[in-house]
Amino acid sequence: MGRDRAVRVDAPTERNNPRTRNIDLLPTLDILRVLNAEDQTVPVAVGRVLPELARAVDTAVSALRSGGRVHYVGAGTSGRLAVLDAAELIPTFNVPPDWVVAHQAGGPGAFLRAVENAEDDAESGAAAIREQATGADFVLGLAASGRTPYVLAALEEAQRIGARTALVTSNPDVGAVPADVVIAVDTGPEPISGSTRMKAGTAQKLVLTSFSTAVMIRMGRTYSNLMVSMLATNAKLRGRTISILQEATNAPEDVCSAALNAADGDLKTALVHLLTGVDVERAAAALAVTDGHVRDALRALAH
Repeated sequence: MGRDRAVRVDAPTERNNPRTRNIDLLPTLDILRVLNAEDQTVPVAVGRVLPELARAVDTAVSALRSGGRVHYVGAGTSGRLAVLDAAELIPTFNVPPDWVVAHQAGGPGAFLRAVENAEDDAESGAAAIREQATGADFVLGLAASGRTPYVLAALEEAQRIGARTALVTSNPDVGAVPADVVIAVDTGPEPISGSTRMKAGTAQKLVLTSFSTAVMIRMGRTYSNLMVSMLATNAKLRGRTISILQEATNAPEDVCSAALNAADGDLKTALVHLLTGVDVERAAAALAVTDGHVRDALRALAH
């Protein structure tokens, strides 16, 4: 694509914000107060799209339960936030590394430095999905303007192969896009016009964190509000798992430690063992039958 080609994007994030005009004339503390006031509008805007976000969560859960995967697709800030969210799920919820795959326009190098014209490379976006996704997957695109060629091409390819799709955008007027669900967070004009790393980026971060956390909860990677999908592979994690066991069962530390030893460091097995009184072999077997869902295992053992 030619270097001198110019495209004007008509999106709310590109418009001038009347509340931040002449911000460069303000003292530092007042600059920060103005920016903070703008930031406070973002969670409210995210709250308005929770029904659409819930649909995306349920679709992603359905894909994972059927053996599919979740793909994030983004460019620039959107892509970097997607890579970050996918990477953090592995240590937080002990998920298989291929459950959630992030595709960044421009490749891994774009995570640290901007890659020229990467977001305009529609073929690269389509190829990422064509080469790595199947019709059993769920593809979540992220584009503040809702018009990023790399992202839209990826979503179009996803629909072509039969995958379900969703788009996270800060443009409520995005119109027809190749997405089954559109999550349009109306964050309005940015404090610095067009700088979508600001409110639009914050909105995407909130949406991604809520999306992936809700998916993990629905997939049984938590018990109550506790992280139970982890193995005690070092001293720090062992201490954390014992604390979680104590919190969940009210059992003394020595009892929790003994249960964890008997379960070979598997927190879920130790938890089910302590909550039901069955031996660790039966606890592990119940978890295997229920795909690792602690509450489902407890119900199965109760019957």
